[in-house]
Amino acid sequence: MNQTLISGDIGGTKTLLQLASFSHEKKSHEFTHRYNSRDYTSFNDILNNFLSKTSAANTINHPVAACFAIAGPIVAQRTKLTNLPWQVDAVDISTTFSIPNVKLINDFEAVALAVESLPPSDLVSLQAGNPQAQSMRVVLGAGTGMGVAWLTWQGNRYVPLSTEAGHMDFAPSNKLQIGLLEALQNKFTHVSVERVLSGSGLTRIFKYLQINSVTPPESTPINLDEDSGAAISQLAQEHDHPIAIQSLELFAEIYGAYAGNLALAGLCRNGVYIAGGIAPKIIDTLRSGGFMRAFSDKGRFSMLMHDIPVYVITNPKASLLGAEHEAQQLAQTKLRSMPE
Repeated sequence: MNQTLISGDIGGTKTLLQLASFSHEKKSHEFTHRYNSRDYTSFNDILNNFLSKTSAANTINHPVAACFAIAGPIVAQRTKLTNLPWQVDAVDISTTFSIPNVKLINDFEAVALAVESLPPSDLVSLQAGNPQAQSMRVVLGAGTGMGVAWLTWQGNRYVPLSTEAGHMDFAPSNKLQIGLLEALQNKFTHVSVERVLSGSGLTRIFKYLQINSVTPPESTPINLDEDSGAAISQLAQEHDHPIAIQSLELFAEIYGAYAGNLALAGLCRNGVYIAGGIAPKIIDTLRSGGFMRAFSDKGRFSMLMHDIPVYVITNPKASLLGAEHEAQQLAQTKLRSMPE
């Protein structure tokens, strides 16, 4: 039986939508389109545009199920995006677009769903460790914000648990980081991990170091927009800009320490997976040593930390893959419940 499904990865920066046709669980057709989220006033505007494009192509049937991975907490199948003023409601989408089965999931819950199906080519190992089958896993990643999801073994498979752990307090570990925290407290009062580990967080680190770094400053300070993480990475990697290099190194140290804290909190002996848009672009910095030193620097538990595998997910569509998997499950569950 042919089934048409929609999956989506909805974030503060981009929205990626995919419509695919499946026959006996095998994909026979696919159409994908990327949108700049901030160019639209609502998600429904994007979905309407997308369905218009697929309808114009006239190649596949109307979707029977849809799953959208969203950067924000899902409550009663409704959410407000953390970094956009969008309200998204599964029932509203189902009614407005005549899609019988619609489900919203957290974006990092979707990444977690994709972990089992990722090939080795989509993973860069930072630490091989000593993995223990069926033990806890954690997926985290910096991008527009900081996302986190657990993976716990239940029955015969891993089940994802969404969180908002990116909004935990930032915990500095040395004098430089304490100074950064104090500077951010003057602006935000509460300083979450996301205020530091995100594209805008990298920008805040750069601006702080321009004022406080022991590295000799450039002759003219660089003025950056609020979220200039990509520009800072380019300054470091292509122009050897000293403050940009130091910013990436500090970012990696804070990232590693936070990943280690999550690994301890869940005792994640079967893997820590670093996702998000930033990690693959700064992979050389993450592999240079500072990330893993901070990850393992846990006092009496440092030896345990060396046994935990750590990977970077390089597939930029991991969240979309997880949403597609959930859309398939949604359609199959509905099909099984229908009377013969």
